[in-house]
Amino acid sequence: MILLTGSNGFLGCQIQNVLNTTQSCITLSRSNSNINCDISNFIPVLPQLNIVIHTAGKAHSVPQTSLEKQAFFDVNFKGTQNLLQGLEESQSLPKAFIFISSVAVYGRENGINISEDAPLLAKDPYGLSKIRAEQLVIEWCKKYNVICTILRLPLLAGANPPGNLGAMIKGIKRGYYFNIAGGRAQKSMVLASDVAQCILKVSEIGGIYNLTDGYHPTFNELSRTISLQFGRKFVPNMPLFFAKILAKIGDLIGDKFPVNSNKLSKIMAPLTFDDSKARKAFGWNPTPVLKGFKIEENA
Repeated sequence: MILLTGSNGFLGCQIQNVLNTTQSCITLSRSNSNINCDISNFIPVLPQLNIVIHTAGKAHSVPQTSLEKQAFFDVNFKGTQNLLQGLEESQSLPKAFIFISSVAVYGRENGINISEDAPLLAKDPYGLSKIRAEQLVIEWCKKYNVICTILRLPLLAGANPPGNLGAMIKGIKRGYYFNIAGGRAQKSMVLASDVAQCILKVSEIGGIYNLTDGYHPTFNELSRTISLQFGRKFVPNMPLFFAKILAKIGDLIGDKFPVNSNKLSKIMAPLTFDDSKARKAFGWNPTPVLKGFKIEENA
């Protein structure tokens, strides 16, 4: 029996679709699942399980208050802690535990082919909460002799994605998205469907892995791929000097403005991660995002 947490989330839905075709899967989420439980506040009661896939987590927001910052730890760390305690109390120790983490743990705003051996330098609430959760899972799995897998994911692509990619799609569709200085910065990303397909295979061996599409498209390439699906061949470009002026205005106005100097710096810098460890360990061979990324008609 497999337990999938966060089954209503973007990645969770993809994994559930894969598992339902071949495996017996129990879902856990706050609502509309087999086990309805907010694990950030409660310890779940669980049946006997062979594999646990823990995708539930908080992301895709920039905290403005101390309460919003604490929410990342409540969901990502405390939620993981409660899940593990639920497994203990239910005397349901699985054979394997897969934790969905993020490349945010590295705390990097730029870099090329960052590997799993890189130090975990995150200082933001999201990255820190994922680091603490990773450490908790590793120690727990070691204690109970459970195969431990941690997948550090970059930007997830797929139909109707959340977060920054969803905002890009919306901006392109409505005509207010601009590349900056040609959009030449490369960013790692991966198709959610490819991650879903590899879960059971990697659960058999364990380990910590970056998963990317191996190509790392530029903003320009990605935006053109999206635009073509809307029947548009042209993506507007904003000169760097003008973007810098807007960023200075954003520094003065605050976070409600679409760009500031910090955001501009991130946009302009390459940030890619090395997935060669996964390719060697379990034959990770994903579809390049630019080839496999399809937008649903209601995007």
